[in-house]
Amino acid sequence: MKKIEAIIRPEAFQTLKDGLSAVGISGLTVTEAAGCGKQQGKKGVFRGTSFEIQLVPRVKVEMVIEESRLDEIVDVIIDSCSTDTIGDGKIFISSIEEVIRIRSGERGKEAVL
Repeated sequence: MKKIEAIIRPEAFQTLKDGLSAVGISGLTVTEAAGCGKQQGKKGVFRGTSFEIQLVPRVKVEMVIEESRLDEIVDVIIDSCSTDTIGDGKIFISSIEEVIRIRSGERGKEAVL
């Protein structure tokens, strides 16, 4: 099994959620986040005063999937979230040794489905 963590723009989340739902992925953990990368924050003006925002709002989407679906899910994330500009986000993939559903004690892929 693999864990996918995608850090994306907040405005891309609904499109991503719809895309994942269309391929049968409904189990997600979503967290509001903030960060900066190459875009180094952004500048704004409030009541005539300039200021710099060091951290940009992001959404972190996490899911655990069967390894056989990895490429399919990564393609959905890229298709849903890419604007071809700096700040589209990152995808992190890591291995999961075991999953256990607390309620039933199910293990492995049965606990993920």
